[in-house]
Amino acid sequence: MTEIWVVRHGETPWNTVRRVQGWEDIELNEIGIAQAQALGRHLAANTQANQPIDAIYSSDLKRAHVTASIIGQSIGLTPYIEPGVRERNFGVLQGLIFNTMHEHQPEAAKTWASRDPDGLIPEGETLGTFHRRVVGAINDIAARHTGQRVIVVSHGGAMDIIWRHANQLSLQADRHAPIVNTSVNRISVSKDGWKVIDWGDVSHLDRNSLDDVTA
Repeated sequence: MTEIWVVRHGETPWNTVRRVQGWEDIELNEIGIAQAQALGRHLAANTQANQPIDAIYSSDLKRAHVTASIIGQSIGLTPYIEPGVRERNFGVLQGLIFNTMHEHQPEAAKTWASRDPDGLIPEGETLGTFHRRVVGAINDIAARHTGQRVIVVSHGGAMDIIWRHANQLSLQADRHAPIVNTSVNRISVSKDGWKVIDWGDVSHLDRNSLDDVTA
């Protein structure tokens, strides 16, 4: 069994206005940096003695990699880059505000809202392709770290996929679990499948991000 702590990147300027990020390489804002620092301090103080972290992996996008680097500095680990846990490519929807994207790209927005696994957003990727990419990457990481505990810093959309897969729910099922910036979300991966250990831990934060959509 591998225990994986999936962490969402820190807050960005686009998170605060609920703008679709996708593959756009957006930097953390000051709050996002502070969130990552808080998590790093928390891990250094509370996990290394009883729950040592063996490795850190990160999406190749800056908002995730910088978050992972800040965490890694606190616990003496350098992140490995794993492009497989990058956010979904939202194509023509990237850069639009979530609440108004139906006005600017109605067909693409309809495809996004349908959660059709085969629905293709122009210039983007299907939800099914995204699902297979993320699940495959997590399985590969788990196989490399059997019996260990690993942090994976990723994105809201990827974490939605991970939560559904660990709960054996379809891509169309409602999600009642929160996904907030620098939250810690623990799953186990073994030959028997994935299971959620704990989800949505933000005990290290003084201020929780309200964003639960933009990735």
